[in-house]
Amino acid sequence: MTLSTPPTRIPVRHVDIQADAGQRIDNFLKRELKKVPRSRVYRMLRRGEVRVNGGRVKPTYRLRVGDVVRIPPVFVTPVSPGAGNLPDAALSRVERAITFEDDALIVLDKPAGMAVHGGSGISFGVIEALRRLRPTERLELVHRLDRDTSGCLMVAKSREVLLELHQALRDRTVRKRYAVLVFGTWPKRLRTIRLPLHRYVVASGERRVRVAAAGKPSRTDVQVVAQREQATWINAHLFTGRTHQIRVHTFASGHGVVGDDKYGLPENRKLAEQLKIRRLCLHAEQIILPFRNTTLRFECPIPIDFQSAWDSFGAHRS
Repeated sequence: MTLSTPPTRIPVRHVDIQADAGQRIDNFLKRELKKVPRSRVYRMLRRGEVRVNGGRVKPTYRLRVGDVVRIPPVFVTPVSPGAGNLPDAALSRVERAITFEDDALIVLDKPAGMAVHGGSGISFGVIEALRRLRPTERLELVHRLDRDTSGCLMVAKSREVLLELHQALRDRTVRKRYAVLVFGTWPKRLRTIRLPLHRYVVASGERRVRVAAAGKPSRTDVQVVAQREQATWINAHLFTGRTHQIRVHTFASGHGVVGDDKYGLPENRKLAEQLKIRRLCLHAEQIILPFRNTTLRFECPIPIDFQSAWDSFGAHRS
């Protein structure tokens, strides 16, 4: 795997205040550190990395003549092509999505509709935004989620952590649970789907997956959670992690994912439109994995629009 370009280090500076007297310290730092994200500037202030006359200050502090401002060393990550103008709204959305962070890992509750990385006509994704928000760190995706899938997404902060987690994925010691809404009544006896999957590209360049004898072995375990008139809520547990695996496995079993415009039947798409369901009802709800002699457990709550989609279907069935 190719890692990101190493960041450039801007050394520590001490600035004597004269002409900038009366300006707020946060605005002063934004001007002095033009290539550093705003979120990083405020984090420097919160952590006390910025010092005025040797002491900590709040972002609202107004500079005075004779103040000496210590601007700490910072790193600036080179911007990848196409990611030069990340909107503040997208950066804020990714920052809010972070549910866990330590010295090794970041875990996000990825919003539906946001890609995990740029490419194929998408100028940026979660990882580009994170690199902008965390310019001092070497961030790499541990795994991926479809653009329209929401939920738990792990990002490693070093190559060592990345390789360790990739090994856990290969050893299948990482357990993932997805909440899924599918059309129709799921057969309660259909608890395991074993269908080989083949990935291909259509004329437009879009990736697709189909069941094919020559495809890669794939397994999804399924548990029925609840039943309504026209849909079933299931939990899907991935034993393998193929592209679009849950979407294709459920569709091939006769019960496509609600809101899926790639693999759904026309009548199901029409029903979703009538019910005003505007998202793919597939959510990475839980990840459990061994790491550094302990077991980590991450959960992302069911999104409001996912729950609303479920509530839009008919009455409960026993």
